[in-house]
Amino acid sequence: MGHSNIFLVGMMGAGKTTVGRSLAHRLRREFVDTDRLLVDRTGVAVATVFEIEGEEGFRRRESTLLHEVCDHDDRVVATGGGIVLSEENRRVMREAGTVIYLRARLESLWERTRHDATRPLLATPDPRARLAELLREREPLYQDTAH
Repeated sequence: MGHSNIFLVGMMGAGKTTVGRSLAHRLRREFVDTDRLLVDRTGVAVATVFEIEGEEGFRRRESTLLHEVCDHDDRVVATGGGIVLSEENRRVMREAGTVIYLRARLESLWERTRHDATRPLLATPDPRARLAELLREREPLYQDTAH
């Protein structure tokens, strides 16, 4: 496992994929989006994986993919918003490179995600309140992981 990857962490809608693509292009590195990789591997949408396997199954797959991604160096990696929920994932990212937290205000996150039906964690009666709850739960983990 190398130490030269760049991992972007943050909430859904923070811009990890957009920033990651741009950064990878500027640095002439390979870009990897862990959610996209999961879709490519399974052949189904993230929401479908959630529906069939639940969040626990999705997180297990996400952790497996993270380990695979870390087998290579010099990558820019856009991670799923919940990848930091696993202490093991946080450790793996810190050991394999630099972790950058892309922080965004709740209002910005809401504007970017509110019309996106591909976000299974927001498929609730009050998605804005759920987004705020996820941000409160995850922000300390993002801050702790970034270095």
